[in-house]
Amino acid sequence: MKKIGITGQQGFIGSYLYNTVSLLKEEFTPVPFDRSFFDDAAALEAWVKECDVIVHLAAMNRHPDAQFIHDTNVELVTKLLEAVAAAGCKPHVIFSSSTQEVRDNLYGQSKKSGRELLAIWARENGAVFTGLLIPNVYGPFGKPFYNSVVATFCYQLTHGETPKIDQDGYLKLIHVDELCKEILRVIRGEVNAAELEVAHTSESYVSELLAQLQEFRALYFEQGIFPELPDVASVHLFNTFRSYIDQGTHFPVKLKQHADNRGVFVEMIKLQQGGQVSFSTTHPGITRGNHFHTRKIERFLVIKGKALIQLRKYNTEEVLNFELDGSEPAYVDMPTWYSHNIKNTGEEELITVFWINEFFDPNDPDTYFETV
Repeated sequence: MKKIGITGQQGFIGSYLYNTVSLLKEEFTPVPFDRSFFDDAAALEAWVKECDVIVHLAAMNRHPDAQFIHDTNVELVTKLLEAVAAAGCKPHVIFSSSTQEVRDNLYGQSKKSGRELLAIWARENGAVFTGLLIPNVYGPFGKPFYNSVVATFCYQLTHGETPKIDQDGYLKLIHVDELCKEILRVIRGEVNAAELEVAHTSESYVSELLAQLQEFRALYFEQGIFPELPDVASVHLFNTFRSYIDQGTHFPVKLKQHADNRGVFVEMIKLQQGGQVSFSTTHPGITRGNHFHTRKIERFLVIKGKALIQLRKYNTEEVLNFELDGSEPAYVDMPTWYSHNIKNTGEEELITVFWINEFFDPNDPDTYFETV
């Protein structure tokens, strides 16, 4: 079982990779990293000794002083190499560089310099090194105004701000989940190369990205309509958009009831794509769920009885509680990477309608059991 350490574990890619590794319990053991280790040589050396594989993601992306970015990123590589030398070990080091290496900017230069330093270390010490040239990365929970234009646009569109395009560049993109799968292939030894250019999985002009995200806001955020998602890239972008919605204030969303002498009619789900709608009955005091998905899109809709729906983001502690009552039909959508459950808190049978965007596949369930 390989022990995997990830510098920059608290960052966008780092946290996603750490969480992904932590799911593969029979294959890997994650070695927790704290950013303070770079300021404590002894702590960094002790951490390095524990690792069979080190994925070096820690880096500075943005700062008013470009030279400071360059110097900081090179210094982080230097400190890591000093710790490895002091520990007397030879872990497989995987370095996240960037396709910006070929551009005339100090960030790209810092990435190239760091990769070259690690490659020299590997050659001189008979160690294994893999330098990854990575395109633009996007995905859930990226830091707006820092990690990517996608993160910035998603945040602005869900927080009452108006996005602006400074330059309508053409972007080659990869979703963070797809990148993590590529890194895992390298860790497993399925790919052996000192330098590996990670292929992008989608491409778009900035203006095209913004137009699609604006459609998500108009349909989903403002009207609750699931948009048409014809391919994997659009599903990834939609889940990224959803991750920037303030769950605690946006949900539950109450539905309009059309009542007459026959009873009540309620439009439950409007969608521009397929998927599956189902329902359940739950006895008083019983809890269903306690699992999460990494790609599936799911909606819980209570139409009879009283329920408590709970959400907790994986590897965090805050629990979001939503109390729903069938007398006022409402729904809560499940974000990716949020463990969720539903409990009958009333004295009568609870009836819940569920919609999910794909059929259940026992060979690829995308269901991870985790108590909220």
